[in-house]
Amino acid sequence: MENGHIALKSPQGRWILAATVLGSGLAMLDSTVVNVALPFLGRELKADMAGLQWTINAYTLTLAGLILLGGSLGDRYGRRKVFLIGTIWFALASALCGLAPNIEFLIIARALQGVGGALLTPGSLAIIQASFVRDDRPRAVGAWSGLGGVASALGPLLGGWLVETAGWRWAFLLNLPFAAMVVLVTIRHVPESRDEQAVGRFDVLGSVLAALALAGITYGLIEKGVGVPLIAGVVLAVAFVWVERHRSPDALVPLGLFRDRVFTAVNVVTLIMYAAMGVVFFLLVVQLQVVSGFGPIAAGLALLPTTILMLLLSARAGEVAKRIGPRWPMTIGILVAGLGFLLMSTIGPGASYVFQVLPAVTVFGLGLSAAVAPLTATVLATADERYAGTASGVNNAVARTGSLLAVAAVPPLVGLVGDAFDKPQVFDAGFTRAMLISAVMMGVSALITFFTIRTNVLDPQLTKAGTSET
Repeated sequence: MENGHIALKSPQGRWILAATVLGSGLAMLDSTVVNVALPFLGRELKADMAGLQWTINAYTLTLAGLILLGGSLGDRYGRRKVFLIGTIWFALASALCGLAPNIEFLIIARALQGVGGALLTPGSLAIIQASFVRDDRPRAVGAWSGLGGVASALGPLLGGWLVETAGWRWAFLLNLPFAAMVVLVTIRHVPESRDEQAVGRFDVLGSVLAALALAGITYGLIEKGVGVPLIAGVVLAVAFVWVERHRSPDALVPLGLFRDRVFTAVNVVTLIMYAAMGVVFFLLVVQLQVVSGFGPIAAGLALLPTTILMLLLSARAGEVAKRIGPRWPMTIGILVAGLGFLLMSTIGPGASYVFQVLPAVTVFGLGLSAAVAPLTATVLATADERYAGTASGVNNAVARTGSLLAVAAVPPLVGLVGDAFDKPQVFDAGFTRAMLISAVMMGVSALITFFTIRTNVLDPQLTKAGTSET
């Protein structure tokens, strides 16, 4: 079947969009639902703070380590096939999460969930690119992004309601009926596609080294004082860079991408920026429940204004960046988001949603809306067109890695260890310090952005070797 021949407005086009939105939404929904459930599953499974960190990070670890390999598998063996395998895998792992008898079992099941996510996440966008006629692709991608944002917005509400009415296990078991819908729609309506020019070997060694390096560093950061895994992780990371440098053209990450100074800089910005946001997303909903006395639904809805602002303003921020360049929208947006973190540091016992939580998440949402679209556009603009998909995947993996490492490192650094999530006073003090650290990270990201991102980087008339306006 010929690729790229389906119109978005056709019945099949609508079904394809539905399948890809449901598939990617599955992973988005899960992350927001699980965060709300953390205090409850922690108490029932008798977990400490490290256990809660691993509940988040086990998933992020395998997802970040394998997402590029997942995209390559889809290109080679069929995007629909790998998308289906990932969805079924994700559902089975979700069932294991929902049935977990202890925190160790849950952590292993979450790692398996991340493997499924690494297979289905890159496939959803690749299916859109391969299935629709060229003129319809931008609209399809926009609809996919917007509807995916709706899934993220609904996640906290749904998660809070499930935790209050049915229990935390349903935060995972909910994935099963959604996954069944994805499988049925995909089998019936989504055409198979693959990259017929995909040749060479899979970089399995690179994927294994990346995953093991992240695992060692994460373990060393979460389990304070465990130096051997941390050192081993760093050594494996160096080995990963060496392997990637010597495996061209079969490298998982073509290191030639990083010869462009702006591409390197924008990925450094992504790493630090998403590290800060990972800490906030991990701790805020727990702070609201443990310290401020919010119920699961109210805590889950706390970040809803951020999602709404992203849906309303991101496209406009992208247009502004095209007109004036990405430097100023990114710099100002990151600084404003950091200001939102400073405001979050004032959220404590008896916090008012209207006077403390709402202003903080609104300011954060305004800043994030201004920064994310220009950042993504800059990533794509600084890579050769034939590497656009790879560049996007690298940036996605960098963002998840930043969140992974920060969620591992920051809580122990600010004293959130042991049973801190059951001690409101201890958790409150640690949360305040964590928000201040996150705000500083955003400030560093803004400085790097201002001094390294060219104003004209999005101008299609200019080559990267041409003007270097600063």
